[in-house]
Amino acid sequence: NVGDYIEAVLDRNLAENISRVLYPNDNFFEGKELRLKQEYFVVAATLQDIIRRFKSSKFGCRDPVRTCFDTFPDKVAIQLNDTHPALAIPELMRILVDLEGMEWDKAWVITKKTCAYTNHTVLPEALERWPVHLFEKLLPRHLDIIYEINQKHLDEVAAMFPGDMDRLRRMSVIEEGDCKRINMAHLCVIGAHAVNGVARIHSDIKIGEDFVTDLSQLKKLLDFVDDESFVHDIAKVKQENKLKFSAYLEKEYKVKINPSSLFDVQVKRIHEYKRQLLNCLHVITLYNRIKKDPSKVYVPRTVMIGGKAAPGYYMAKLIIKLITSVGNIVNNDPIVGDRLKVIYLENYRVSMAEKVIPASDLSQQISTAGTEASGTGNMKFMLNGALTIGTMDGANVEMAEEAGEDNLFIFGMRVEDVEALDKKGYNAKEYYDKIPELREAINQIRDGRFSPTEPDLFKDIVNMLMNHD
Repeated sequence: NVGDYIEAVLDRNLAENISRVLYPNDNFFEGKELRLKQEYFVVAATLQDIIRRFKSSKFGCRDPVRTCFDTFPDKVAIQLNDTHPALAIPELMRILVDLEGMEWDKAWVITKKTCAYTNHTVLPEALERWPVHLFEKLLPRHLDIIYEINQKHLDEVAAMFPGDMDRLRRMSVIEEGDCKRINMAHLCVIGAHAVNGVARIHSDIKIGEDFVTDLSQLKKLLDFVDDESFVHDIAKVKQENKLKFSAYLEKEYKVKINPSSLFDVQVKRIHEYKRQLLNCLHVITLYNRIKKDPSKVYVPRTVMIGGKAAPGYYMAKLIIKLITSVGNIVNNDPIVGDRLKVIYLENYRVSMAEKVIPASDLSQQISTAGTEASGTGNMKFMLNGALTIGTMDGANVEMAEEAGEDNLFIFGMRVEDVEALDKKGYNAKEYYDKIPELREAINQIRDGRFSPTEPDLFKDIVNMLMNHD
């Protein structure tokens, strides 16, 4: 009995380890065993639930349990958001072929009609490429299925381009070399009926007929741009959303919010290239201006920054700490009052987005030009009436083309400017020396103004800004 108990505890610990710690950093792909286990765990659980729901659905079926999968693609759509859920393709094939007894070709048609793929990055180091030996160890049946998918795919390519061995090599799911790898992006492209990127520089996105899929219908609103009652109604809706979100913030963060202030929002994954740190430097500068001339009239502003950092991303976590530390000083300064508040939106998620996006006045989209592969959040903010403050990067480019650059606040370097500066060489001290407000903000961070009990807490941020940025 003791042996059985210990074995049961060990089994339980092994199972719980899958969800106890989040997979390693996602700024660069690392072939970690835990990550593969977690990705398969989520995919398998999701597909089990999808199929359970499909089988138990009574719509169009008189059987107690639905056994025919012909209508599966009509009832189910699986969106592969980047390569993380790519295992859904071989897992669905495994279920249909091995468990449901379906012929391969029919299972493949159903799988392909069900899955669609959105690519989020063009950086090769960020694309998932799993070592084959890891699949052999953890998911041998899925490896067999992937080999079969790849072989049929290469047969089609060979028929279209006879003798083009280089093309076969480039388009294969299996990358040969010292360490054979599975290219999950290639698997997604092969196994999906639709492929797109989140920004047009990565793909041409097809537009459907209805409003949800044809945003050009929004141009009809131009007929009401001078309609005072319509404009008033839109402003009223925005203000009501701000009042609701203000009440939520006061309850959750114990900070008194001025609902008439500008809601200045930046919510996205915390990363150096997304430049939450630039936003923080701006907040410090606004704070210093108010402190130096408190009698001056300032437009009240509530700055909200939210997002999550990869577990091992030290600098991103330090930036979060700086933002919260700045907030503690600013929010409790009686001289500043309600003219400036800083909130870090903890545990930013879909339910939080549903509150903050409709309430936002300003949308910060300030990544370094040429680095942002995605950009759907900025579209959501713009559709909800927020002014975009940003660089010419990611989907900001398409938004500027559609709405007109005059309807966005675009600043900073373009891609070609960044490339030129890279060639010339970037010297942070030049900017530090010639911009007094920037120098003051960096000195305050360095000297512990926002971390009085730990003056050296943010020395690594200053070192990065001055020597490694």
